[in-house]
Amino acid sequence: MVLSDDTLDLLAHSFPSFKSLVLVSCEGFTTDGLAAIAANCRSLRELDLQENEVEDRRGQWLSCFPDSCTSLVSLNFACLKGEVNLAALERLVARCPNLRSLRLNHAVPLDALQRILAQAPHLVDLGTGSFVHDPDSETYHKLKNAIQNCTSIRSLSGFLEVASRCLPSIYPLCSSLTSLNLSYAPGIYSNELVNLIRHCKKLERLWILDTIGDKGLGVVASTCKELQELRVFPFYAHGVGYTAVTEEGLVAVSAGCPKLNSILYFCQQMTNAALITVAKNCPNFIRFRLCTLNPTVPDAVTQLPLDEGFGAIVQSCKGLKRLSVSGLLTDQVFLYIGMYAEQLEMLSIAFAGESDKGMLYVLNGCKKLKKLEIRDSPFGDVALLADMGKYETMRSLWMSSCEVTLEACKKLATKMPRLNVEIINENEQMEASTDDKQKVEKMYLYRTLVGPRRDAPAFVWTL
Repeated sequence: MVLSDDTLDLLAHSFPSFKSLVLVSCEGFTTDGLAAIAANCRSLRELDLQENEVEDRRGQWLSCFPDSCTSLVSLNFACLKGEVNLAALERLVARCPNLRSLRLNHAVPLDALQRILAQAPHLVDLGTGSFVHDPDSETYHKLKNAIQNCTSIRSLSGFLEVASRCLPSIYPLCSSLTSLNLSYAPGIYSNELVNLIRHCKKLERLWILDTIGDKGLGVVASTCKELQELRVFPFYAHGVGYTAVTEEGLVAVSAGCPKLNSILYFCQQMTNAALITVAKNCPNFIRFRLCTLNPTVPDAVTQLPLDEGFGAIVQSCKGLKRLSVSGLLTDQVFLYIGMYAEQLEMLSIAFAGESDKGMLYVLNGCKKLKKLEIRDSPFGDVALLADMGKYETMRSLWMSSCEVTLEACKKLATKMPRLNVEIINENEQMEASTDDKQKVEKMYLYRTLVGPRRDAPAFVWTL
């Protein structure tokens, strides 16, 4: 969403007893808006800022929490880029005895972290800021002592700035960790990451960068027998995607982690044989999301489409609710999805399929489907208009860079007045077009109880 400071100020003054605010992937507001929330929501228990673009105007918003504020249980400002009033942060932590989750941004240095941990040994979830210091310094030794007293920490994240020589200080925490998120820590290299993971035998959730490599994933497989969720993210250096994992790492983890039920995996290549093996090893998948850096590559060994591999996933994983497919795929894979993915609620498709049949197989077969996201695929008007009643049982349909025309969107909007049909064309020439045969850049279809939007920007047409 796009939020303004005025919106947050209105919220803060309208609901003084407000207890929880979670903002995910929002923009348009500044730390002035956060200051209004801090100053006026005297009973706030949770302030969670995830992946937001926030303009820092003064860097003093933490000092706006009144001295009477002792109710915080969760505070996450890891996404903020500006400086932090460290004294105000430390006072806030000290007077909130029920604080259990604290995620800091890069501007909180190691010496401040040491003081915070000394005041909050009861934390369960910790996100570090800057983790850079001389391991021979007094600050480092105080940090080690503070960490040893934090026996309740089960979830660890952050390391936005890190020096590898400091990592051994967190080893005492690792034996109790159930969640480790290092997806924002490019400064931890493969060998250091492997050494860290060897200490984490109770992990149930692991988010890492693909710089860990296939061998590193082999260590994950041999160490983390309780693992239920794995996310392997791509590392981008100077805007260029890089990945050091292949199908070998995925197979290793599936073989070594029998409780695995959720995976997000960015990789260089994949094979049908690997996907078939993964399906046999982990039939309890609820979420399976695979992304190759080149989304149209075939089987790395046979050069065939990856239809049979993903077909094995949907046949074996009876409880599958979320699926993202990637690689060279024909309409055959969507026939498999429609036939076997009976519990599927969300499907993401990109650069896949051959004709409208592929989309129709999914719409006709997946009775519990709630969200369908399609981009850069050859599905068009026939598939869109074939079963319009289906959309009333879904939450949303997103199609971008497909074969859908403005005429089809208008027909859909006319036939289904209880649905919102939005056309998003950010290209000025396309905005001015009145040709019904013109392909739309993006279409967003969703259910509504309140009618068309009245606040859409100029490049969004609500039909």
